[in-house]
Amino acid sequence: MTFRPVSAETGRGYGTQVLAPRELGAPVNRVVAELAADTPSDADAEVVADVRGRSAGGAWTEWIPADQGPAVLPRAVTTVQARITLWDTTGKARVTGLRLTAGKGAAPRASAGATAFSARVFATREGLVGGTTANGHVIKPNDHFVALPSRRGLSPNGSSQYSVQVCGPARCETAPVWDVGPWNTKDDYWNPSPTREMFKDLPQGRPEAQAAYENGYNGGKDGSGRTVLNPAGIDLADGTFYNVGLNDNGWVTVTYLWTGDQTGKSFPTWGTDVRIRQQATTASPEVARLPGPTTVNVKCQVHGQRITVDGITNDGWSYLPAYGGYISNIFIDVVEAWLPGVPNC
Repeated sequence: MTFRPVSAETGRGYGTQVLAPRELGAPVNRVVAELAADTPSDADAEVVADVRGRSAGGAWTEWIPADQGPAVLPRAVTTVQARITLWDTTGKARVTGLRLTAGKGAAPRASAGATAFSARVFATREGLVGGTTANGHVIKPNDHFVALPSRRGLSPNGSSQYSVQVCGPARCETAPVWDVGPWNTKDDYWNPSPTREMFKDLPQGRPEAQAAYENGYNGGKDGSGRTVLNPAGIDLADGTFYNVGLNDNGWVTVTYLWTGDQTGKSFPTWGTDVRIRQQATTASPEVARLPGPTTVNVKCQVHGQRITVDGITNDGWSYLPAYGGYISNIFIDVVEAWLPGVPNC
C-alpha cells in the first residue's frame, strides 16, 4: 500500500489488483463475489471486490461492486473479470481468497442509448506530477488522462478501456480515466439515478460536489465529510487541461464514451488527430476527433469514400455509436481492411 488515488486526496494507503479474465461457457448477467479478507479491528482498512464483463470481442461493462450482493451487469456477457481494491494505512489487512459465482438472472436493466451520455461539468487541473494515480500510473509533466469520482469507470494502467471526450474552449480531447476524484470516490454521476452507487436522489449528470457547492447538498460536504470548495466533477491532467484550452479551472463538456451502445466489437486505433465524420466521406462534417491511439466500439461498417493515408487505401468506414459518426477503417489498428465480425450498416 505505497500509493493512493492522488486526485481524491484521501490520505489513505491504497492498492488495486486486476485479476485475469475468465471465459465462461454460457452468457451470464449476475455475479456474486465471496471475498475472504483479514482486517484486524485496529486496522484502518477496507477491502472491496468489483466485477465487469464483456461478450466476445465486445467492450467491457463498467466495474460493479459484487461483494455486498449480486452485481447485475447491464447486458449478458461471456467473459468476467474481477478487481480487488484495498485501502489500508496500517499494513495489517490481508486478502486470503475470492470466489466468483456467475449466473443468468432477471433481465438486465435497460441498456444505454446509441449515443454516449454527455454532461457539462466543472473541471479542475490535477497537477500532482510525481504522484501515483488510482490505477498505479505515475504522473508525468504534460500528462494526458482524467480523474472521475468513481472506481466504476477506472481503466487499468496503460489502457484506454474507459475514456472520455473532453471539450473545452479551444478543442476536444479523448483521454483515458486513470484516477479517482476529485472529492468523491463513489459518485458515478454519469449513470441514471437508480443505478448510481451513491447520491441516488441527484439527477443524472450532476456531480455530488457541484450540488454540495452550489446548493448545500449533504451539508455542503463530500462523501468523506470534507467541505466542498469547488463544484468539480472531473480532474484533468496538465496536458489535457491546457490542450482543451483551459488556463484556469472552468466548465467543459464531457462525453463518457463507454456509456453508449456497446453491442458491437471493440478495436484499437492508431494515428493522431483522427477525424470522425457524420457520414462515410471526408466532405461530411466532423463530429469528433481522436487526438491519439485509443479503443473504440464499432457497431457496423459501410463502403464509403475511398481514401489513402500513409500509402494505405481503403473505402471501409466504421460507425462508432459513442461518437455518432464514422471513422475510416484505415485508422482501425488491425490487418484486415474490412473488419472481421462486424456487420454492414
